[in-house]
Amino acid sequence: MNKKLLVVTYYWPPSAGSGVQRWLKFVKYLPEFGWMPYVCTPQNPAFDLRDETLLKDVPPAAEVLHLPISEPHRMFSRLTKNKPGVFPSEKKSLTASLLAFMRGNFFVPDPRIGWVRPAVGFLEDFIRHEKISHLITTGPPHSMHLIGLRLKKRIPSLCWVADFRDPWSEWHLLDELKVTAPVRWLHQRMEKMVLAQADKVLTVTPYLSKRFETLGGRSVTCITNGYDDDDGWNMPYVRTKHFTIRHTGLLRDAWPFMEAVKQAALVNDEFRRDVRVEFTGVVHAGFRQQAEADDVLRSLTSFVPYVPHNTLPALYAQTDVLLLIIPNVPLARGYLPGKLFEYLASKRPVIGLGPEDGDAAAVLRQAGAGQMAGWTNTGKIKQLLLMYFDLWKQGESLTTAGAPGFSRRQLTFNLAQLLEQ
Repeated sequence: MNKKLLVVTYYWPPSAGSGVQRWLKFVKYLPEFGWMPYVCTPQNPAFDLRDETLLKDVPPAAEVLHLPISEPHRMFSRLTKNKPGVFPSEKKSLTASLLAFMRGNFFVPDPRIGWVRPAVGFLEDFIRHEKISHLITTGPPHSMHLIGLRLKKRIPSLCWVADFRDPWSEWHLLDELKVTAPVRWLHQRMEKMVLAQADKVLTVTPYLSKRFETLGGRSVTCITNGYDDDDGWNMPYVRTKHFTIRHTGLLRDAWPFMEAVKQAALVNDEFRRDVRVEFTGVVHAGFRQQAEADDVLRSLTSFVPYVPHNTLPALYAQTDVLLLIIPNVPLARGYLPGKLFEYLASKRPVIGLGPEDGDAAAVLRQAGAGQMAGWTNTGKIKQLLLMYFDLWKQGESLTTAGAPGFSRRQLTFNLAQLLEQ
C-alpha cells in the first residue's frame, strides 16, 4: 500500500451513531484497494452515545491520531442538563435559549472551531513527514473542512476531498440556533471557500449533490451510505407472536405515524390486539410523553434505550416492518439516512414518512422494499399498516430483495476510483 490518505473526522469509535459509520467503513475497506489510511480525530470529544463494539472495524493498517480538543459543549450540558449534540432546542428555558443562541452565533461554523488551529499545526508536519498525498475532511461538524482549507493552502500538492454528510449553509440546524444574518453570511462565505478550493467535493445523496453544485458552481460526486456485509444483516426472518414495527436510532417526532397506528387500531380489533411499535435509541422526550399519554397507544408502544450496533441484525430479524422517518425540514428531499440501507439489507419491508419524491423514496422504489408516505398522509400510512398486517396474519414471509449495489465494500471501491482520479 504505497498510496496514503488522511481522514479528518470528529466522529470516530467509540463514539456511536450515524456520523461514525460512513468513514469507519470506508477506512475499513480502503486497504483492500491499495490505500493506507490515517485518521485524525479528537482525543476527548463531547459525545454522549458510545459503542465499543465499533472498534473492531478499525483495520490494523489504519493509524489513528488522537489530538486533544477543547470545546464548550460540556459547559452547555452542565448548565442546561442536556446531552451534548442531541436535540439542542429541546429545552425551552431562558438559559437554554440563550446558550443555544451563543452556540449558533459565537462559535462559527460550530463549537469545534477551536480545534482547527492546533490540528493544522500538527497535521502539516505529519503529512509532510509521512508523505501523505490525499486528505479527506468530513462534516458536520464543518470545522473539519476549515482544517482541510488551511492544509491545502500550506501544501498545494495535497489532493483534498471535502465530504458533506449534511448541508452546511442551508442546514435547518442554523434556524433552530437562531443564527443571525451576518453569521449566516459567514457560513455561506466559508462554505463557498471550501467548495472552491477542494479538489473533489463529495456528498451522500443525489439531491444534496445538486444543491452543492448550485452553491459552488462545480461538479459534485455522490457516494451514498450503505451496509456492511460483515455485520450479518441477512439473518433469517423470525416470526414472533406480535406484528412488530420497529424504528431504530435518533428520533425527534413520529406523531403522524402514531396517529395512523391509532386509527388502524380503532377500526381493526385484531390489529389492536397484535400490533407492537418499538422505538429503539434516543427519542425526543416530548414525543415519548405524547405517546405514553394516549390511552390507545400506551399499551401498543415501547421505548428501548440505545443498543450496540452489532445487535441490530438480530433485532431486525424479529421485526415485521421497519419504520423510517425523514425529518420535516426544508431539504428533506435530500435526506437518505444510513440506516435505510441496513434496513434494506435485512430484507424487511419499510414504511417511510417523508417526501414521496425524495431520494429515500427513490431508493425504496428501486429496491422494491416499501413505500414513502407524506408526513401528514395518515390515510396512506394506515393503508400500508393494514396491508402488511393482513400479510402477516396470513402467515406470509415479509421478505424483500435486499439492497444490491449499496454494500460498503462496493462503495469503497467507488471511492478508491475517485481518489485515483
